[in-house]
Amino acid sequence: MYILVIEDNPDLVANLYDFLEPRGYVVDAAYDARSGLRFALENDYDVIILDLMLPDMDGLEVSRRLRDSGRDIPLLMLTARDTLDDKLEGFASGADDYLVKPFAMQELDARLKALVRRARGEQSRELLRVADLVFDPATLQVERGGKTISLPPIPLKILSLLMRQSPRVVPRREIERRIWGNVRPDSDALRAHMSVLRAAMDRPFDKHLLRTVHGIGYQLAEPDEIQD
Repeated sequence: MYILVIEDNPDLVANLYDFLEPRGYVVDAAYDARSGLRFALENDYDVIILDLMLPDMDGLEVSRRLRDSGRDIPLLMLTARDTLDDKLEGFASGADDYLVKPFAMQELDARLKALVRRARGEQSRELLRVADLVFDPATLQVERGGKTISLPPIPLKILSLLMRQSPRVVPRREIERRIWGNVRPDSDALRAHMSVLRAAMDRPFDKHLLRTVHGIGYQLAEPDEIQD
């Protein structure tokens, strides 16, 4: 499941990462409303977790702009406001569910799954494909040539990004921002995760789909689409 978290509290974001990623979720984080709205409009998420109180624009306005753009991604709003009027205002802005802080992570997990189940009942199942590589965002299962491939959370998240952007060359800084947010990783962190990804989904096969474009970033594409 591919999730966008729009939340300006870094401690809460860290707790969400720690709870959700071991359970198979792939998580993007934006720490301000405008970045979150841009992520939501540029990428395909299964669900969005949106804080109501953000420094540059409140969550209600983010929700309205998202719905005005035509995006119907399930949206769970987080807030410390717990009156009926507050909840009604949140639903009126386009939110699908409402969770009051503080909350139990297990309840958040249950609500996310319910939102995604409801949305998938109305939408066809999406599979990402590049050549003989297949990724199912619903189950996070990866196969190549009919062989199941296991990946840790970060390489899996990178694979999802590269497949969604294929055959585009994705700049290194864009990948780092999508994986680590505003906190820059160690210089070798991305290279290490790319090595794990390449070893699992490319090296065992005759045709290589993943290419390092030196000085720019990475490209995942059909062999005849890979840039020289």
